[in-house]
Amino acid sequence: MSMFNQKSKSEGSSETTPSTPGAASLIAAGTTLKGDITSNGDIRIDGTLLGNMQCAAKVIIGANGVVEGDIAGQQADIMGKVTGTIKVKELLQLKGGSIVSGNLHASKLQIEPSANFNGQCHMSAIQNGSSNGSSNGSLESKKERQTLVDSAIPVK
Repeated sequence: MSMFNQKSKSEGSSETTPSTPGAASLIAAGTTLKGDITSNGDIRIDGTLLGNMQCAAKVIIGANGVVEGDIAGQQADIMGKVTGTIKVKELLQLKGGSIVSGNLHASKLQIEPSANFNGQCHMSAIQNGSSNGSSNGSLESKKERQTLVDSAIPVK
């Protein structure tokens, strides 16, 4: 009995350390979470999140994952369905079969041919708070870019 208690205490302390870069949070399939999430480690969503996500590391939305809200992170791999704005400081990947409805902000973007994306894309190196100036300057050309994006998407 005492061995079990010691073991669970040591496991609990290693899991709850917020500064551990390798620690990942998982919202499993069949789970629905209502509310906002903030994490210092990686996050993987295989269930449903009804809320916003702020992540200091990598965000992964699994093939069955659904997010209705905004996503902010260092990197992101989207395989499921996202309705909301995605802001990524580095590489954003829209994998095959993903469905994204909303605006994208990333410095690097990779979209696989079978991915579905409807929205506006803003690509700039988001560093040292320069995103405010660049986004305000691009407000006038949003409609022009939207028609370019719409015409580039094949309708099946």
